[in-house]
Amino acid sequence: MFEILSLKGGIDNLDSFFCDGINCGLREDSKQGDLAFIRSDKVCNIAAVYTTNRFQAAPIKYALRYGKLFEGNFILVNAKNANAMTGKKGVEDIEEILSHIPSSINPKNSIMSSTGVIGYRLPKDKIINGLKRFDFNAKNSDRAARAIMTTDSFKKELCFRVTIDDKESFYIAAIAKGAGMINPAMATMLCFITTDAKVPKEDMQELLKEAVDLSFNRISVDGDTSTNDSVFLMANGSSGVYDKEAFKEALNRITFELAMMILRDGEGATKVVAFEVVGAKNDNEAKIAATNLSNSLLVKTALFGEDPNWGRIASTIGASNIECDEEKLKIFYDDLLIYSKDYPELDKEREEKAHQIMKKESFKIRCDLGVGDGEFVAYGCDLSYEYVKINAEYRT
Repeated sequence: MFEILSLKGGIDNLDSFFCDGINCGLREDSKQGDLAFIRSDKVCNIAAVYTTNRFQAAPIKYALRYGKLFEGNFILVNAKNANAMTGKKGVEDIEEILSHIPSSINPKNSIMSSTGVIGYRLPKDKIINGLKRFDFNAKNSDRAARAIMTTDSFKKELCFRVTIDDKESFYIAAIAKGAGMINPAMATMLCFITTDAKVPKEDMQELLKEAVDLSFNRISVDGDTSTNDSVFLMANGSSGVYDKEAFKEALNRITFELAMMILRDGEGATKVVAFEVVGAKNDNEAKIAATNLSNSLLVKTALFGEDPNWGRIASTIGASNIECDEEKLKIFYDDLLIYSKDYPELDKEREEKAHQIMKKESFKIRCDLGVGDGEFVAYGCDLSYEYVKINAEYRT
């Protein structure tokens, strides 16, 4: 038996981890941070999952020299500059910056993570000077979470205390950023998860990949996959406590809740929608249909307009090239039947009920294909005028 308790704050709840954020001059607004660090006072097992974009940014190329599972204790994160499409020089810039981490904190296999505009080299001097200003014993998850934001409208941090059999406990905490360029192929997002649980090295990658598949790989804001998407799990074992099922549940929960925060913060988004596909030929075909629904611009704009136009749902499923039959298809908004072969047209009463459902901040669109046992749930948001404005003015 175990209990998961949500705590206020984030990484600063863990005695063995330190973090902070400052402004080093990458943002013009000196009141908002743009550079953050996370470090452990003990060497951690670190697992990572990266973007599927073929043009992986320099920070990922640098980190991959250690492999996807390695030991380390320090992460530096900057906003405003993605250090992507910068070639070998981008990697060399990271090497130079990280060489200025003070030896007094015993850095091992330090890595860097970046988010922002693609195609520009890092302003090394500003970042190096910022490193010199850090108090590496600081514990301020709030400032760290805010420093890594780009178009995010709110910070994203969580912490859970997990108690096993009313006795032993461990902590798991995370900060994340993301609001645009979110696609279910590693939804631009970064996430840094820390824990003092004594997670065996052989469990790290397995559990992280599963958690990402159930969360960040199921959300879509705009269907675009960033060059920089990364999720890191740092486990230093300082609590001496581990229960695989308890840790798995806590990790799945923290990644899912952060993923939903990212969706709610989707640039200009006003609602979050679960796209549940059941009755597909198999799980893979259900995944294809649900993912296409979460990515469809026509579906997203209908959500924003609160228009219960089931034709856009049906058309997207049919265009997915999976096995489906209009005679067997049923579409529900929450529990309200919107379409079946017996009810192909919405009467005035059902249309009004559907419209009221679509006014909610979150609801479910359930599609029963009626051809098999496959099922999958993807998550998306609407697409608003504000999304166009934010991204049209992204560099200005």
